[in-house]
Amino acid sequence: MKKQRGSAPVQIVWIIAGALVAVAAVLHIASDMRGSSAVDFTTPYQAVLLTNGSVYFGHLQGYGQHNPVLTDVYYIVSQTNPDTKQVNNVLVKRGKELHEPDRMYLNPNQLLFVEPVGPNSKVAQLISQASNH
Repeated sequence: MKKQRGSAPVQIVWIIAGALVAVAAVLHIASDMRGSSAVDFTTPYQAVLLTNGSVYFGHLQGYGQHNPVLTDVYYIVSQTNPDTKQVNNVLVKRGKELHEPDRMYLNPNQLLFVEPVGPNSKVAQLISQASNH
């Protein structure tokens, strides 16, 4: 049998590539086993945009983990005056629905993004007014 030139360097490259893939797999599995840490927000409320376009405002806990939960939940409903055609946005607190939910368990795969609600923003002011009533 005739030995091919260059086959030893090719084998070494494949061995190194295989070892790198194995190391990467081990590191990936180890990071999954540690679990992900939750993000702590510095503002009382967060705006949560879901992939279906819905936006909710509330206290988000467990963001970055497998089961984030949104409590003290609000959303905006647009109402159009039929006479003037003027659109009025109203902040509504979840919990007034027939099933009276007190929290939302979110699928992390459906979260498009999360943003802090500024303490001086219009949304924060409306939430403050709603919670005082």
